[in-house]
Amino acid sequence: MLITTTPFIEGRPVREYKGAIYAQSILGANVVLDLLAAIRDFIGGHSKSYERVLARAREDAMKNLIKEAEKLGANAILAVDLDYNTVGPNGQMMMVSVAGTAVVLS
Repeated sequence: MLITTTPFIEGRPVREYKGAIYAQSILGANVVLDLLAAIRDFIGGHSKSYERVLARAREDAMKNLIKEAEKLGANAILAVDLDYNTVGPNGQMMMVSVAGTAVVLS
């Protein structure tokens, strides 16, 4: 599956538009991650634990997007857009949402 953030791929014209597709992944952070992040906020630096959680959420969302494209018979996803948000009470869960256009390329 070809995936790009651009609206086209040079030299590969779109033969058929299958439509907009969407996917998301929501992962909860735990108390230990929150404590470690609070310490990092205080002393400065990267929160590797949150970075790992976000990377896993992004990978899950992209896998789900690919599944949606495959269901429609697409061989590429164009104009992919990723968004990161917090959800739930006190923003304790992290959400990655992804959208794109499923197409069949020549």
